[in-house]
Amino acid sequence: MGILTFMSDFGTTDHYVAAVKAKILTINPAQIIVDISHHVEPFNIAHGFHVINAVFEDFPAGTVHLIAIDTHGTRSGRYQVARHKGHYFICADNGLLSLLTDGDPEQLIDLPLQENSSSPARDIMVPAAVALAQGASMAEVGELANGMEQLINRQLRLNDHSITGHVVHVDHYGNLITDISKDSVEAIGHGRKFSIHFNREVIDRLSTRYNQPSEGDSVALFNRQGFLTIGINKGHASELLGMYFDSPVEIKFAPDPVE
Repeated sequence: MGILTFMSDFGTTDHYVAAVKAKILTINPAQIIVDISHHVEPFNIAHGFHVINAVFEDFPAGTVHLIAIDTHGTRSGRYQVARHKGHYFICADNGLLSLLTDGDPEQLIDLPLQENSSSPARDIMVPAAVALAQGASMAEVGELANGMEQLINRQLRLNDHSITGHVVHVDHYGNLITDISKDSVEAIGHGRKFSIHFNREVIDRLSTRYNQPSEGDSVALFNRQGFLTIGINKGHASELLGMYFDSPVEIKFAPDPVE
């Protein structure tokens, strides 16, 4: 029996999370359920994508990920399962799966619909999730899909001497996670010194820990997923710097390689 993760924008002050889990356990009382987060900002596809993309590969191959974000917001009315990097993702057809798979999943199916369901996560997505976790094939839980809602990840702007990216997520501590990857910095920089520019601030060195600078000072590091992150030691960087989702961040490289 496989692992079933559960992520939603339901919050934890109401009964919605419990109702979905009750349905899972009614179908299979022995099902392993791992909560990823239920505090994704309501209807925020970008936030949901960041959270699941940051953690899913830590789970064993074959894990089933139930993603209940903006479940009533699908224009197509479809609910789908995508197989990607050996994992299964169940989600409304609202664009999140296209971000996660770069629009090219290994396999994609549509789930059978239920008319007038007040909780698609519970009524449509859960039965498929539990079946897949118990070893069912995708063909057993749905029909081959002919496409999905497409959203496009914002692309970095690259040239010989700079990289311009954006904040893609503000975490619980106010740290600013960007879409600038360590790989892109190494590919453009070729060992050159660089400085990081954001909202009239400049950082000219990377740290390995958030508490390396003095308290109250800005810090830049690559997180576990390899993306540039900006924070303030013992401070809320988003509020103090006035930076939020989509705020620009630029890396500028010295003109010549370091000798």
